[in-house]
Order: sequence, then C-alpha cells, then structure tokens
Amino acid sequence: MKKNRLLENADTIIGEEELLENLSSGRKLKIKFGVDPTRPDLTFGHLVVFNKLRQFQDAGHEAILLIGDYTARIGDPSGRSELRPELSENEVKENASTYLDQAFKVLDKKKTTVRRNSEWFENMSFADSLNLTRSMTVARMLERDDFEKRFKCNQPISMVEFMYPLIQGYDSIVLESDVELGGSDQLFNMLVGRSLQKEKGATPQAVITMPLLVGLDGSKKMSKSYDNYIAFNDSSKDIFGKTMSISDDVMWDYYRLLLLKEKAEVDVLKKSHPMDAKKQLAAELTALFYGTDLAVSEKKAFSKVFSKGENPDDMPEISLKEINSESSSILNVLSQAQLFESKGQIRRLITQGAVKLDGEKVNDADTDISEIIKESAIIKAGKKIFLRVIP
Repeated sequence: MKKNRLLENADTIIGEEELLENLSSGRKLKIKFGVDPTRPDLTFGHLVVFNKLRQFQDAGHEAILLIGDYTARIGDPSGRSELRPELSENEVKENASTYLDQAFKVLDKKKTTVRRNSEWFENMSFADSLNLTRSMTVARMLERDDFEKRFKCNQPISMVEFMYPLIQGYDSIVLESDVELGGSDQLFNMLVGRSLQKEKGATPQAVITMPLLVGLDGSKKMSKSYDNYIAFNDSSKDIFGKTMSISDDVMWDYYRLLLLKEKAEVDVLKKSHPMDAKKQLAAELTALFYGTDLAVSEKKAFSKVFSKGENPDDMPEISLKEINSESSSILNVLSQAQLFESKGQIRRLITQGAVKLDGEKVNDADTDISEIIKESAIIKAGKKIFLRVIP
C-alpha cells in the first residue's frame, strides 16, 4: 500500500493510525508548527518542516504558524549541553519582526493562521503556572536525553528549562492542534503536548517529526546556534555558493527534504557527475527564493569563477585612500574591507597560501601593496572572496 504523500520523508509519526483515518475522512485538520525567534533568520533546516506544513496546507488543512515569542525568552533546551543565553523581550521582538515575511516565501499567506504564544502566556498567573507544572514529574523530565546527560555530568539545568516542554505542550491545548510538526529533536516536547491534551480530555494531537538537515559543516544539524546554515534571507549568491559547499553525500538529503524530489528522480541525478548534480541543486534552491532567471545567472557566475578560474564581474572594491592605517599592507587592506571575522583569519589564509594578488601568491601579511598597484588589482582570498583594490 502506497504511503500517504503527506507522511513522506517523516522521521517519526505518533498516532499514525488515527491520523490516516482523519485524512481519509476528508476532515479539515489543524496543523501546528512553532518557531522561536532566537535569531533574525529562518534557515533551510526550518524549510524541511515548512515544506511539510505547505503540503498539508495545499491539501486543504489549516496551517497554524506559531511564533514562539514567549518561549524564545526561555530558550529551547533540546539538544543543548549548556544553558542558553537569555534573550530580552526587545531582542525577541526584533528577531521576530521579519519572520513572517520569510515564512510566506514558502507558505500561502492567505491560508495561514499566525499566532504568538505571548497572547496567552503573558496573561497567565503564577498559580496557573504552578498548576501546569503538576502535569510533569522530575523523573519524566530526566528521561530526555539532553537533560539526562547534563544531570549525569553535573551540568546546570534551570527550572525554567524544565518548563519549556510544558509551555510548548500548552500551546497545543490553546490551539486545539490535531497535528504538530517539528524536527526530530522536538519529539519529547511534542509528546508532552499530546500528553497534556489527553489529561484535559481533548483528542491528542498526532506528532510528525522531520529529519534534521545536516549543516554546512557536514556533521552537526543545521542551526543558527552553530552558524552552519543557509538562511531564507541570504542573497542569491550566498544561497548558491553555500549550497555548493556541502558534501556530495549530504546533497541527496537536500534534494529529498528541501526540493521534495522522489527516489526515482534522485536515482537519475546520482548517475550524473556530482558537480553537475550539485549545481542543479544550488540553482533550484536559489530559484525557490529568487526565481529562475537569477538562479541561472548565479550558476553562470559560479561556473565562470570556480570552473574556469576567472574573476567575477561583480566584487567589492576598496581604495587605498580609505585605509585607516599608516600601512597599506595586504593584511590591513583586507581587514579594512570587512570581509573577514578577524585579522587572525586573514593571517591564517596567507600562511596557508590561500591569498593571491593578481594571481600571484602572497606569503607575507606585511606586504605593502601600495607599491605594487598601478591602476587596480584583484585580491583573491580562499575560494570565494574577491576584492578589487584601487590606488
């Protein structure tokens, strides 16, 4: 029997039998997906779940996007080995300000219900909070893998972190969700919601977890915290370039989870050259956010620079007159261009032989380029950074 398309690619499904009955009955279901605005960007890790929410939306169900502006102040402890830094209310509001614009690049705005959990939690009394905690025992909380590890290693777990799964679960009661979507690291939190609904006499939500997308480092999950992500708001150049940096093995998960390619399509792609398959992946992901024309342009620009070894037509420019230093060393010029995290990073690239001036390798960070440049010169640092320098 062929699996319902709405359940494809899922990692775990809890309450599958009841969910299939509801889907076959034609009943319109409430599908909940919550995101905490802990950083300004939504990432392609989120896109995995947004795609699933859009599939339910296209099938006629109610897509509920929950902005966790209250839970973001606590910080989700899922997968954490230490306490999260506390965010202020203003920081959360600032981060959330662009979330909807980003989300509607995937979801149908007219068919999306948007809620914020501050709507109900800001009015909750302390007595209400205490009553909520009665629904969970410390022993049950310590069943969580991340809490258990931290407890055994004598690493701090705050009482507020213990509250997080209860708060997320309470969202499901308020929203009367029939299905909750999330990453596989959210399973415990979502099961708490299911448990609280049962306790209140409501029909428990089905839980669908989606696989965690591996980030650009090739090992950890894609996360804002790990800074290994591609963001919805990245430029077309960055989306294309970052996608090209992922490993060949990870590429097929991106095709499956981000572009929803079926196995037969992926099998055909696997027969092509890995570089060609990755360029197609990068182009299609870029097109999702910027359209086909710009995606084709980025593909051509990438091929020009990386396949043919040419310089890009468009690159940042700096004049030696702008250098706020007595020295026009290549180290100071690159530092002033603000393309690197630190001078230490620039020195490492020079030591590794990864910095070239007009095609010639630079071995000394103190090389004064004012004596070399006549009209203009191009500095290439690493594989991706180009800088035009003029006198």
